[in-house]
Amino acid sequence: MRKNSSSEPVVPIDLPIADRIAAAVKRYGEPAVIDRSIALLKGDNAGEDFLLYVGGEHAQGILDGAPSLYWPELWGARALMYVWSESANETVIGGLDNQSWRVREMCAKVILLRKLHALKRLTRLTTDETPRVRAAAVQALAALGTVEHHSWIVARLRDPDKEVRRAAQQSRDALTARLGLPTAPDSHTPAAEAESVEAAVDAADVEANIADAAEEPDAT
Repeated sequence: MRKNSSSEPVVPIDLPIADRIAAAVKRYGEPAVIDRSIALLKGDNAGEDFLLYVGGEHAQGILDGAPSLYWPELWGARALMYVWSESANETVIGGLDNQSWRVREMCAKVILLRKLHALKRLTRLTTDETPRVRAAAVQALAALGTVEHHSWIVARLRDPDKEVRRAAQQSRDALTARLGLPTAPDSHTPAAEAESVEAAVDAADVEANIADAAEEPDAT
């Protein structure tokens, strides 16, 4: 444990995030921790001590002069994985539009965990510029979406990023099982899976080639 700028109490910045949040709840009370987490996600100041609770040693670096960037907003969202109130709904859903991809990704994870209604925004995130955000979006849709979202997930089977394709395949199977949707014959045999992966790779290569060609300057 290390002391922050205040003399007391000591903030356990070297502990895992779950333990730090538990310590913050013990100190402030859960409602206050939720309110401060929401404030951080909004971009507001929630106090130096609280920043240490949610950000740990990294937060100490910021208090010592390192650029804060998007980290406080990310930590505010992450804290809501451990404490929760419906009062955070609007702010978390709004975080899907944050300029930082890390914040968008974390808010998608919170929405999945807390089962928030944000399907329209999640479908939009399936085409986000950052692969990890696209993956988080299809995973949330798998757990929260309806039959109409099946096609959004399936579309990511042709994603140029390998990890997104993997997340899409798992999410498609999860949504299909959850809703009791019909599956294609032999869709889970090794041969079919290999064919699916090869097709996705081929499609990704084509998309990459098109993108490369579009970036090349015109011949003179």
